[in-house]
Amino acid sequence: MDRHSRPPGRGTPRLSVGFILAHRFTLGAFANFVDVLRLAADEGDRSRPILCEWTVLSDTMRPVASSSGVLVQPTERLGDPAHFTYIVVVGGLIDETPALSPEHTAYLHRAAAARVPLVGVCTGAFILQRAGLMDGYRCCVSWFHHADFLEQFSGLTPVSDQIFIVDRDRLTCSGGTSSAHLAAHLVEKHVGRAQARKSLHIMIIDDALRAEKPQPGIPLDLTTTDEIVKKALLLMQQNIDAPLSIADLSRRLGVARRQLERHTHSALGLTPTDAYKIIRLEHAEFLLTTTDQSVTDIAAAAGFCDSSHFVRAFKARRGVTPSVFRKSGA
Repeated sequence: MDRHSRPPGRGTPRLSVGFILAHRFTLGAFANFVDVLRLAADEGDRSRPILCEWTVLSDTMRPVASSSGVLVQPTERLGDPAHFTYIVVVGGLIDETPALSPEHTAYLHRAAAARVPLVGVCTGAFILQRAGLMDGYRCCVSWFHHADFLEQFSGLTPVSDQIFIVDRDRLTCSGGTSSAHLAAHLVEKHVGRAQARKSLHIMIIDDALRAEKPQPGIPLDLTTTDEIVKKALLLMQQNIDAPLSIADLSRRLGVARRQLERHTHSALGLTPTDAYKIIRLEHAEFLLTTTDQSVTDIAAAAGFCDSSHFVRAFKARRGVTPSVFRKSGA
């Protein structure tokens, strides 16, 4: 829906967002952001752009392919960026996201000159950085792309332990559902808290998370540039509730068990088993601080065979039981 389809007789929306979609952008992150705006814009879920408006901008008006192959048709050509409250750049696949066209890049620089805040969603932070628009700003990237950012932008350290960051007129988020929380932050600021909460509740998302909430994911002290270990950590992350054996992990990676153990020890100073346990316990900590699930359910979600085993492992790592940890608000 674009801003030209606003119901007749309505005033100017309080929040207007122009989207620039990178080739192979992440559809879920884009959809989450738009749906928060859509649900906050009108009564119920009628979707009329009354309090908020949104449009997809383009220099060519050709459909843009998402990472899932779904095409999105832009609705407005690049014009005056000052017409928008925010310009949002949605990135996607790290290896398949080319630099923006010169027209898009020039448009973003015009927006920055006009003091229109720029937002990077998912790998949108990479795109803004590549365009020279993040100098002196803190930026948020997913833990999944932390090492990629360090490789591409030497000397710059992104924040990968928060869901989003607001640094003056630059806003960045890690993608996924964090884009809904960032959008809710903007709705709360410009439209109202009730509308922001309404959007999230209709989307079956808990109340808005603040920027400093941690990202669920591989602990940052386990990041590495070793490709074998990176792939092993991602497999572990994807198999938390039903942990793979180290033999199965090696088989999936196509390497010998001894080779995996050697690489993991060299990269992390840990055995694969110890690295896996840290990931599972970090996931348990996230559930303890963000859900009301029982300790027994969290133990199962973190891949422990019973709650007593989980409690012993957790206490060995944190010095307190899961229940005490939860009560402390750590």
